[in-house]
Amino acid sequence: MSQPRKIVPGATYLLTRRVLRRHLLLRPDAGINQLLVYALAVSARRHGVEVHAFCAMSTHLHLVVTDVQGVLPLFLQSFHRLVALGTKVLRKWEGPVWDHERTSMVELLTQAALVEKIAYVLANPVAAGLVRHAREWPGAKVDVRDLGRGALRATRPSVYLDPDNPQWVDEATLPLALPPAIAPEGADGFRRQVAAELERQEALAYAEIERQGSRVLGAERASEISPYERATSPERLRERNPTFAVGREQGDAWRAAAAAVRAFRASYRAALERWCAGVRSAVFPVGTWWMRTFHGASVSDAVLAS
Repeated sequence: MSQPRKIVPGATYLLTRRVLRRHLLLRPDAGINQLLVYALAVSARRHGVEVHAFCAMSTHLHLVVTDVQGVLPLFLQSFHRLVALGTKVLRKWEGPVWDHERTSMVELLTQAALVEKIAYVLANPVAAGLVRHAREWPGAKVDVRDLGRGALRATRPSVYLDPDNPQWVDEATLPLALPPAIAPEGADGFRRQVAAELERQEALAYAEIERQGSRVLGAERASEISPYERATSPERLRERNPTFAVGREQGDAWRAAAAAVRAFRASYRAALERWCAGVRSAVFPVGTWWMRTFHGASVSDAVLAS
């Protein structure tokens, strides 16, 4: 049984979803980029999700978002469904698009974590050896200069979506929001921090490419490879999937966050045992989403002490 996920309004997450068997179905081209941005903009607006950073790789997606209303699972369901169905039409693909693992959801608890993980998202094409600098990646993405002030726009794709259905607007716009932990007067400083961290991660990635005697593939070749191929680069299997991130050298914050996760899981398990025993008055801890949404379980108003 998988661990329960804590869903609370206002939390900020790094999200990752991977394509089945590392097929290159999301290889960057005009049709896929349009579909991804449109689906993201429509889904974010529908569920009140604020988007901070985004990078679409050929085999997976990275997002940093804030779940303002505490409905992240509904946003993910909408976004991933639209992308999958549109991709199946664009690529003439039979079968599932996404792999069978749950979306990775890493809560970002400190400003250090925000800086590091947003830079990680933007630097992903460099770390994969596809381009020398993040700005060169031809896939759908956010540029570091646009954090908290730019926007992504896309017209309605001609595939799958019914133009006569009013929910599919002619053009969708996605404003890029600052994370709620960053005050507006600190926006420029935050962008500078992310840019510096991005530069650091790019340098480390390129140094590793050179150490291995490899070469950068290049944006043009990355756009021309068949979407039906599969990535062949080594990938570590069964890695730990963290629940939260606090950034480097944040030991006290890490210990406090780990204690809070343990307290939530212990309380959840105790409530679930009572529920399964037929006690419908069992009270689940703050952050319980599935049991509350689909089974009407009671959820405490009190935040657990770690």
